[in-house]
Amino acid sequence: MAKQLNLLSTGQVITTALHTEMQRSYLEYAMSVIVGRALPDVRDGLKPVHRRILYAMHELGLTPDRPYRKCARVVGDVLGKYHPHGDQSVYDALVRLVQSFSCRYPLLGGHGNFGSVDNDPPAAMRYTETRLAPISHEGMLAEIGEETVEFIGNFDNSQQEPTVLPAQLPFLLLNGCAGIAVGMATNIPPHNLGEVVDGLIALIDNPELSDEKLFKLIPGPDFPTGGEIVGKDGIHEAYTTGKGGILLRGVARIEEVPTGRGNKRRTAIVVTELPYQVNKAGWIEKVADLVNQGRLTGISDIRDESDRDGMRVVIELKRDAVPEELLYHLFHQTALQTNFGAILLGIVDGQPRQLSLRQLLQEFLDFREQTLNRRYSYELGKAENRLHIVSGLLAALSQVDQVIEILRQAADGSTAKVSLVSTLGLSEIQADEILAMPMRRLTGMERQKLQQEFEELEERINTLRKLLDDRKELLKSLKKDLRSLKRSYNDERRSKFIEKPDNKAFAKQKNKSDEKDQSTKSKSQSPPIQVPVEDVVLEFSQRGYVRRTSLSSKRSKSDSGIPDYDFIIQASETNTHKDLLVVTSGGKMYPLQVGDIPATTAGRGARGTPLITLLTSTAQSQAESIVGRLVIPENSTNTDVVLLTKQGRIKRLPIEELTNISRRGVTILKLKDDDELLSTHFVNSGERLVLASSGGRIVYFEVNDAQLPYMGRTAVGLQALRVGKQHQMVGCVTLSKNSHLLLVTQEGYAKQLDASKFKLANRGDLGAQVVKFSVATDNLAGIALVKPETEIALVTSNQRVIRLNGESVPVLNKNDWGKKVVELNRDETIVTVNEVAIENNS
Repeated sequence: MAKQLNLLSTGQVITTALHTEMQRSYLEYAMSVIVGRALPDVRDGLKPVHRRILYAMHELGLTPDRPYRKCARVVGDVLGKYHPHGDQSVYDALVRLVQSFSCRYPLLGGHGNFGSVDNDPPAAMRYTETRLAPISHEGMLAEIGEETVEFIGNFDNSQQEPTVLPAQLPFLLLNGCAGIAVGMATNIPPHNLGEVVDGLIALIDNPELSDEKLFKLIPGPDFPTGGEIVGKDGIHEAYTTGKGGILLRGVARIEEVPTGRGNKRRTAIVVTELPYQVNKAGWIEKVADLVNQGRLTGISDIRDESDRDGMRVVIELKRDAVPEELLYHLFHQTALQTNFGAILLGIVDGQPRQLSLRQLLQEFLDFREQTLNRRYSYELGKAENRLHIVSGLLAALSQVDQVIEILRQAADGSTAKVSLVSTLGLSEIQADEILAMPMRRLTGMERQKLQQEFEELEERINTLRKLLDDRKELLKSLKKDLRSLKRSYNDERRSKFIEKPDNKAFAKQKNKSDEKDQSTKSKSQSPPIQVPVEDVVLEFSQRGYVRRTSLSSKRSKSDSGIPDYDFIIQASETNTHKDLLVVTSGGKMYPLQVGDIPATTAGRGARGTPLITLLTSTAQSQAESIVGRLVIPENSTNTDVVLLTKQGRIKRLPIEELTNISRRGVTILKLKDDDELLSTHFVNSGERLVLASSGGRIVYFEVNDAQLPYMGRTAVGLQALRVGKQHQMVGCVTLSKNSHLLLVTQEGYAKQLDASKFKLANRGDLGAQVVKFSVATDNLAGIALVKPETEIALVTSNQRVIRLNGESVPVLNKNDWGKKVVELNRDETIVTVNEVAIENNS
């Protein structure tokens, strides 16, 4: 039997308490994870795996001007030389450096499938290819060979790897970083390169720069997927304390989209950007689940129309849905609105530290200054060594006969070297260079080249010594490098800022189901209840609501019931026995007795009733928008109706054609393919109309039998203005000689034109160009008549309502661009121009 080994008697066993050993071992493990795996270095902004990937690719020569190489080759090199972990973890890290929706400035370029915003997995590493991106090659690795950073041995001491890369930009801020270590985590949002560079330069110029000025230069994160940042309180907290919550929203707008049945359209919410790191496919599935559970109502269809040009998710709405209310619920029930918990945590001097924005920028500047000192010291040493050699060569050439004589007399190279050193006073290095010098160096041209090199080296040495001795010159060089990188890689901000909305307006809105019940009740009364004749006011809102109030009622302005994003566009006095004629974009007219419109009272019902819900079910199913609401005036002997289509067809219809219409509706205008009715107007013979197209042209003519003859219901109308294929009609108003016309473009420019300077033209003319556009892509959005004390409401593509006093817009001539009257957000345009009708506040 083998003798048992007594370890206790050999002195090789150290007795220790279990809890002490556990504490020590766990601390070592925790620090290993924190420093060596999960958290980024504040200097180059990289975790060890990312740093090793970039350095391995640099060693492989995968520069931006070289062909792509298989990712499997890169992963193999990283594993074999620097990172002894699993291949999938390395490949996952590599993939993220390629993804443009993960990194604001991707450090690698790629060929093949590297995943998508739908969380689709990338292809296997044997299929995909990669190489360094220009920004990482120039801004991260260009100085790696100039002794700018320390190198250490790899895991088996067979290779050397850098402890940090000589980054010329703070990539920790540019691309952000997320990581979970032991007992701590980091979550740094990405930023815009130009803004960060401006902040760095400002700190160099003034280290005592106030936080307020710094935050103006770097106003907040800039996410690769865009989106909207709501408010700045969280940003300010994160920038000053190193930790804060940033509220993000996707970009959604309300549009009229085709339904696939002719020219019919339906209201929809279109999402074009999602918050950072939100899975699009998962978000769509979540919305569908909420609809199926009954927690989201008013959605009829949801589809993903995204393509290589960008994201587009269309949420079609039901007829009775209120888009703003549904958008509010999407923000609060789904990831269309998320909170980004920013934690500015990084490795500083081998220890994890939570930093403010100022501290993070200053740590990078200190590192960059140190890097430049090392680089210039290295370059100075090389230049001085070369100058020493060149001076020796020039000395030999000045005494070439004596050098040749020494070489003739010498028995061998060693003897010649000793003779050169002792006779000419050269160093051994200079003597070696002279002995290795080819005979062509004795020519006059070669002597001239050596002299030129000597002068250039002297100049460069003086410059380098100045940079190393004078910190101000060094900082100038640093700023020059930063500006050069900004010129090369800066781009436009993708994430925009919006003010934090007041959600109380949404909370106080009328419940949609109550509206539906109310409209259903009013329509289900058969036969209709005979109500006494009552004088009323009908008010129609831009969002399609109608309010019926007594002409004698007293209502305060504060009880108007109209939300901020809606407004009254028409107010008509009538009585409960009259008919309201509703005209749709498809050229159909439906009658509706005023007495059948539910009376509006103060409180929850003050907003009114959706007008479309009061029409027949057939009208509701047509998916057409309402473009006209006609109340026949009392004295209508000389009154006619003018109909204008988007493609420029116009028709004058006698008012007698609008009587005795069935509730099923009638067609009052036949439309050609892809055309739709734009507007309806009452007009009297002898009045003058001005019609405008999106191309900035108008036609101004008198209403008479010659210019605009009467036509029947089935006629298609006459050509009012020759409209180009890329343009359409945008408005029609009745204009007197002393009136002023307001014109507003999609980019927010506006001007008044004096109607007295208009020349009468003929219907069907090309029209006069009255708007010059400052931007080639700009178009005329709409026109309106300028009246005293009347507001004009501009509705944007983001469904913002901007009120404008028309009289405040300057009166200009037709060749002027106009004045910028509206500040729009990125990709936001003016879509409609409406006169705000005076509400019934008597």
